[in-house]
Amino acid sequence: MSPSLSVVIPCYHSQDSVGLVVERLAEVLPTLTERYEVILVEDGSADNTWGSIEACARRYPWVRGFRLMRNFGQHNALLCGLRQARHEIIVTMDDDLQHPPEALALMLDALGDYDVVYGSPQRERHGLLRDLASQVTKWVLQNAMGADTAQNISAYRLFRAQVCQAFLHYNGPYVNLDVLLTWGTKRFTRVTVEHRKRTIGRSNYTLSKLITHTFNMLTGFSTFPLQLASLLGFVLTAVGVALLIYILIIRLILFGDYVVPGFTFLASILTIFAGAQMFVLGIIGEYLARMHFRLMDKPSFVLRQTTEQAAAEPAPAQETTP
Repeated sequence: MSPSLSVVIPCYHSQDSVGLVVERLAEVLPTLTERYEVILVEDGSADNTWGSIEACARRYPWVRGFRLMRNFGQHNALLCGLRQARHEIIVTMDDDLQHPPEALALMLDALGDYDVVYGSPQRERHGLLRDLASQVTKWVLQNAMGADTAQNISAYRLFRAQVCQAFLHYNGPYVNLDVLLTWGTKRFTRVTVEHRKRTIGRSNYTLSKLITHTFNMLTGFSTFPLQLASLLGFVLTAVGVALLIYILIIRLILFGDYVVPGFTFLASILTIFAGAQMFVLGIIGEYLARMHFRLMDKPSFVLRQTTEQAAAEPAPAQETTP
């Protein structure tokens, strides 16, 4: 018997595309399994994305919509959807028609003894800045899932629902699904799928969001910045000791005839060391800030409403004329 499927799609400014994605899924999912659902998570859009989701839920009984109180971010919206999923296999995909639902059969076939399958694009169709931010994510994940898989991760994922047990109680403002998946398993693989050109709307990743994502990956899920700070401190200490030895040797050889350069030399050294200290303190401050937010118990997401609530509400009573 084919495993049941839950497809989770974070939706942001996709009023024109989300209905088309669901229509495509309506053609593909019945060919894969008898039990399935599509979970649409509206992430604080300024357009009528929620209206489109409600329309999909009315048309298809297997569509479930969830609306967040504000924009929390793509991975936070995904986490919300995962916690609502009911079936054995979970699929995540984008709302912009770039991930072909027809590739799900290939990804299911590749699952086998693995726990996570990525639909790796033949050629990514993103901008330069998003590609650079993506490379940071892939670099952070190399040790956890292997260099080959990490270099080919994408937002098109298929994985066993049991993996979510590893982060069942995770609650924090900084979420990265790929990192959370490594908490539950090391069995990752990938298959090559078509990554289609976006025809509706444009990417919602701004420069500020990409920079924030990069810092979240480096300081939220990696200790590399702290290691870099330690290395920098060691190198500058070695430089300082080397300068001291150099000056002492010159003084001994020339018997006091050598004059150490004055203000320029001293100011340069102080600037270098002061800058390094501020850099290290800044990195430590980033980690302390994240610990502070964790202690505040700031949620990953907050729900405003669901399509299931709307369906459960009784119809307004009609007035009758005597």
